[in-house]
Amino acid sequence: MELGLAFLLAPLLTGVVRRTKAAMAGRKGPPLLQAYRDLRKLLARASVYSRTTTWVFRTGPFIGLAAVVGALAIAPAGPFPAAISFGGDFVLLVYLLAAARFATALAALDTGSAFEGMGASREMAFGVLAELALLLALASLVRTSGAWSLTAIEAHLSAAGWGESAGSLALVAAALFGILLVENARIPFDDPATHLELTMIHEVMVLDHSGPDLAAIELASMLKLWLFAGLLAAVIAPVQNGSVILDAGVHTAAVLGVGIAVGLVESSMARLPLVRVPQILLATALLALLSMVLAPGMRGVS
Repeated sequence: MELGLAFLLAPLLTGVVRRTKAAMAGRKGPPLLQAYRDLRKLLARASVYSRTTTWVFRTGPFIGLAAVVGALAIAPAGPFPAAISFGGDFVLLVYLLAAARFATALAALDTGSAFEGMGASREMAFGVLAELALLLALASLVRTSGAWSLTAIEAHLSAAGWGESAGSLALVAAALFGILLVENARIPFDDPATHLELTMIHEVMVLDHSGPDLAAIELASMLKLWLFAGLLAAVIAPVQNGSVILDAGVHTAAVLGVGIAVGLVESSMARLPLVRVPQILLATALLALLSMVLAPGMRGVS
């Protein structure tokens, strides 16, 4: 069920971010459903391949999409448990996201373009620090909840838990929001709308993709934004009323609220210089580590 919800609403979350940025700039902005139309247009077009590329370039977008879908399969969504759940699945989540990044970077290198190679190098360098911060943040939630799977962790999160460990959960939420921004190529770490050669990171790696290949990359990006927004929403709005419909509505509203927050941040901040990005990522990892230190001891194992 959580996979269906992600595929259905992930493009809407992207539309919320875009409309928020447009509203902050005094513009009308694209329709909320524009992302759905963009995907449909890309799927209707033919892919164009350079003669220098190989099967690596052709399969990279779909391997990346499959890895993100696999990560979604082990991430719960509000009242809906994950399709796959087992002890330590949060570690697999980090590895699957790393695999998606690796597939995209490898496809970019396959073009033989120094420009795309530059973007791939930056993406992998920043990704190492982002993965460390994500693993520490999830480990902090493990320590707070005493559970070893993402589904069990989310089941243990509650409003009462904020009264017991508000400091730790607040630090985790701050770390997850920073990780969301860097993993989804958002300001202040990256700018999805830029085309300046010296500042592009993620966007430069997908310049040569077109048609269904580009649609797979765009869909994977939307799903990954939904995934991180869902993880953050589970921490900041752990509402469990016993009603599936009500809990699903609260979770979805929290996820869309995260999208509004992303749009507000992108509208109020400038992009950081590249040399500052590793420093901020290390600070994010330290926040996650501090949250783990402040978290109460494990109350059991699930």
